[in-house]
Amino acid sequence: MASGSAIQIPSRLPLLLTHEGVLLPGSTMRSSVDSPRNMQLVRSRLLKGTSLKSTIIGVIPNTSDPASDGDELPSLHRIGTAALAVQVVGSNWPKPHYTLLITGLCRFQILQLLKEKPYPVAEVEQLDRLEQFTNQTKSEEELGELSEQFYKYAVQLVEMLDMSVPAVAKLRRLLDNLPREALPDVLTSIIRTSNQEKLQILDAVSLEERFKKTIPLLVRQIEGLKLLQKTRKRKQDDDKRVVAIRPIRRINHVPGTAEDEEEDEDHDDIVMLEKKIKTSSMPEQALKVCVKEIKRLKKMPQSMPEYALTRNYLELMVELPWNKSTKDRLDIRAARILLDNDHYAMEKLKKRVLEYLAVRQLKNNLKGPILCFVGPPGVGKTSVGRSVAKTLGREFHRIALGGVCDQSDIRGHRRTYVGSMPGRIINGLKTVGVNNPVFLLDEVDKLGKSLQGDPAAALLEVLDPEQNHSFTDHYLNVAFDLSQVLFIATANTTATIPPALLDRMEVIQVPGYTQEEKIEIAHRHLIPKQLEQHGLTPQQIQIPQVTTLDIITRYTREAGVRSLDRKFGAICRAVAVKVAEGHHKETKPDRSEVTEEDCREHVAEDAKTESISDAPDLALPPEMPILIDFHALKDILGPPMYEMEVSERLNQPGVAIGLAWTPLGGEIMFVEASQMDGEGQLTLTGQLGDVMKESAHLAISWLRSNAKKYQLTNASGSFDLLDNTDIHLHFPAGAVTKDGPSAGVTIVTCLASLFSGRLVRSDVAMTGEITLRGLVLPVSLIWKS
Repeated sequence: MASGSAIQIPSRLPLLLTHEGVLLPGSTMRSSVDSPRNMQLVRSRLLKGTSLKSTIIGVIPNTSDPASDGDELPSLHRIGTAALAVQVVGSNWPKPHYTLLITGLCRFQILQLLKEKPYPVAEVEQLDRLEQFTNQTKSEEELGELSEQFYKYAVQLVEMLDMSVPAVAKLRRLLDNLPREALPDVLTSIIRTSNQEKLQILDAVSLEERFKKTIPLLVRQIEGLKLLQKTRKRKQDDDKRVVAIRPIRRINHVPGTAEDEEEDEDHDDIVMLEKKIKTSSMPEQALKVCVKEIKRLKKMPQSMPEYALTRNYLELMVELPWNKSTKDRLDIRAARILLDNDHYAMEKLKKRVLEYLAVRQLKNNLKGPILCFVGPPGVGKTSVGRSVAKTLGREFHRIALGGVCDQSDIRGHRRTYVGSMPGRIINGLKTVGVNNPVFLLDEVDKLGKSLQGDPAAALLEVLDPEQNHSFTDHYLNVAFDLSQVLFIATANTTATIPPALLDRMEVIQVPGYTQEEKIEIAHRHLIPKQLEQHGLTPQQIQIPQVTTLDIITRYTREAGVRSLDRKFGAICRAVAVKVAEGHHKETKPDRSEVTEEDCREHVAEDAKTESISDAPDLALPPEMPILIDFHALKDILGPPMYEMEVSERLNQPGVAIGLAWTPLGGEIMFVEASQMDGEGQLTLTGQLGDVMKESAHLAISWLRSNAKKYQLTNASGSFDLLDNTDIHLHFPAGAVTKDGPSAGVTIVTCLASLFSGRLVRSDVAMTGEITLRGLVLPVSLIWKS
């Protein structure tokens, strides 16, 4: 009710006359509708209405005889409750009727009856001033001791129940969270009271009068519980659970119905399960299966193994979100800001998400796309899926498929097997509780295959927009609509994904990050995250961008940022030790290893430190930031792992840099060439495949045919490059297998450098297949395994 100040009920309300109980504001009840007037109200107002106001009706308790409901309208009670119709369920058995789930909003008074047929409509005046709930402190001061007395009795009543029951714990939290003005109505609808007593509470428009009439009801309930606890000492634990559950269940039951307290607990659970099935919104086919199974369950003895299997199956069917969904947030500007804040770069991927949002604005029933993010590890494929769900306002569920080799993980087991269970898709829908979540199928390229079937083949139906509207899990054995689910798959490579499965997905390549992008990601996301995880603040540690660049170039060599994140974690742990020990000085190198230039750079700072330390009475700042420079990196992370500069390897002719593809994102590859006196032979080493060997022969043929044009000569000065000359081409590292056509341009550049005596630029790497006419074709792949 905290948002009740925004609620204003319409001045004209259709009236629902109910014989089954009294609905109070803040409570919920189910009402069976079978009279002509009430059924006409449901058909005309609730089922055909399109706005929120059309679902607000006036509920009037009918105190006359239900059998006398004829053409004449019975006398109407003066006070009623404005209610919101949450759910409408129709049935033809044993006769046509509707079951309404209604929630009370506030009281109203009938001013004038406007019409009686086909259903009564009245002009009403709202009595509960909901705006006063926003100023709870003022109301409590006005009510004074009466409000406090009511609250103490309410807390005493709830604490006498079993707090381990979730419903009781939730009621206890409501006592603290709800405004005091709303508590009398809520508690009266929960405790055991007659319809006449509830009618008196409904007529109590004044808050003071309402508190005075509710307090005796609470006292009576407390005394009854005390007496019950004294008379049932032998079964105290069991009875305490029953007493806790039964009052809370009355919220979902039709008020005024008598419950048999001696009824068997298991039978009572079956009755509740049957009611849930009848009031659920599952499709007709699934409903028929559930009704058939519940009839079988009633005839089974509990000792049968099939009893538990059938009951678990029915509970799963009830819990599945057949028609429950979340509403998408379709604000493209907000989505763009959210994606930019969560992820740096990835423009192609963000563009695809915004395109989906734009189309959703124009077409509401758009089927969820099947996206596949392909890229090296650590570039944020999984976290982007989480951000997409956050952007759309949907639930998110991740399914790890790495190493899965049983199709039952996708489709579930048949219920004839012992220990059968639904597949991960259906189980995920049960977990999120809605039928339009974002499902992330992680590592779809690492699916296995075994005697239990091929899970990749089972995914074909799941990821096909033309088929997944009727996905049938083996455990459910009924169709479930997956067309509104947004599936996002992730993979490191498409080479291991079956072609039929790959054809069903829209592949979006997620490239690795450049050095500039890694620096931005580190200072926007990685460093703040590591500082928070290690309990540090920016006032305790500073990592400049120059230091970040040193970590990227000298301590990591990856397409993503996982290793970079671990390096920051190692730095934060080292700084945490210094902070915990009370050393708040900048991390400095060992003085025995400092050069003369380093001494000049730090002399001013050392002078400051010494002058401060010479004055022990002066108070130092509480936390001096620890500056992480290159010397601190060597102390914390050790010597650089990638110290050799590229320029050092290209300081002589006959060396060029190529680009190689790997499942981890790729790397640079050096090509080295040398010439010597011989018989014109070409030697190739470095675990090369046949395609790469052919590229080398192609390169030397093109160079020999164009030697005069580019003034290329061998060691003896001849334009015939193989005249009395042997050539040796080597591709380090020698233990790694390499193959592919795209090394052609690199081999040509390496040999041209060898024969011309000119160095290759150290800041350029190249890839691409070369033809016999000297054309460089579009990039393919150099495989390294």
